[in-house]
Amino acid sequence: MNICILVGARPNFMKVAPLIRAVNSAQKQGNDINETLVYAGVENDNSLEDSLFEDLQTHRPDVYLGVGSGTLNEITGKVMGEFEKYLASNPTDLVIVVDDLASTMAAAIVAKKQGLILAHLVAGTRSFDINMPKEINRLVIDGLSDLLFTAGDGSFSVVCREGANMNKIYIVGNILMDTLRFNLPRFERPDILKQKRLNDKQYIVFTLNRKVLINDKENLRSMMVAMQKAASTTPIIAPLRKEARKVVEEILSESLSSSPIYVVDPMPYLQFGYLTSHAKGVITDSGNVAEEATFNAVPCITLNSYTEHIETIRQGSNVLVGEDAGKLEDALHDMIEGKWKNCSLPDRWDGRTADRIIRILLENK
Repeated sequence: MNICILVGARPNFMKVAPLIRAVNSAQKQGNDINETLVYAGVENDNSLEDSLFEDLQTHRPDVYLGVGSGTLNEITGKVMGEFEKYLASNPTDLVIVVDDLASTMAAAIVAKKQGLILAHLVAGTRSFDINMPKEINRLVIDGLSDLLFTAGDGSFSVVCREGANMNKIYIVGNILMDTLRFNLPRFERPDILKQKRLNDKQYIVFTLNRKVLINDKENLRSMMVAMQKAASTTPIIAPLRKEARKVVEEILSESLSSSPIYVVDPMPYLQFGYLTSHAKGVITDSGNVAEEATFNAVPCITLNSYTEHIETIRQGSNVLVGEDAGKLEDALHDMIEGKWKNCSLPDRWDGRTADRIIRILLENK
């Protein structure tokens, strides 16, 4: 069985690294299975630093489709064209696509037009906001897929309600937890904690990526003021990239000169993993970070009105505050004071998701 694993952006590599290890393990057990890792982007993508693959203990992409920036429709068209060329010259039995990017949807469409088996990793995630481009991508990919790998009961229920054949749906767990569990013993304490003389559980982590938050500078300012008030003397460590860093630093210089918020460079995976897993709490707009916080039983405030994995709220450590500065301040105050809800680990978030997926693929070949 020749499997093509298609990834479209840096966060996808955290989800496919366990799959690659599971394929290697299945090969050693005598199974006829091979994988090729295909990246929709360009080979010189600055976000794909060497340390990422070293940290994840996986290999770089075997193939780069070479599609750079552009509008969503431009990216979709270019990926479709390049992926069709790839499949024409590379024997492939099954295509696994990850998450909900435009490139993911493009590859899914091409795979089905080529008559290949299509599997969607992290199926059934929904915002229920059809105005979001990613929501359209999710609906298209799930509708086309022959195998739907869901993280839990919530996602399973979604695809069932939408009419997916029960024989196509598998609750395999959250594959991010595979990567987290594998790397826990390898985490590296970041230098910033030594520089600031901070012990574990003495700081908050803040991450920011959503454009809707970054572009609304006045509301972001209000939220950061709320963070300053609630955190008081508790330091907030903020590893930020590009535009998010620029805007946050502008707000700090203009309005919050005495803030306990420390903006630092983005960290390698193993250092960031240590930072978040040993924090007193996390403030984030990232679903991945919120999911990892649930695994680590670290209190988490999500700056969004929805989550792709409802388990992080129902069972986990996650609380949604939207883009509301007042709700953020109240939640952060509770976090600092240790007044947080009890949490548990959702079913099958045990670090064995990739093994389940490969077993299913071998049984269905």
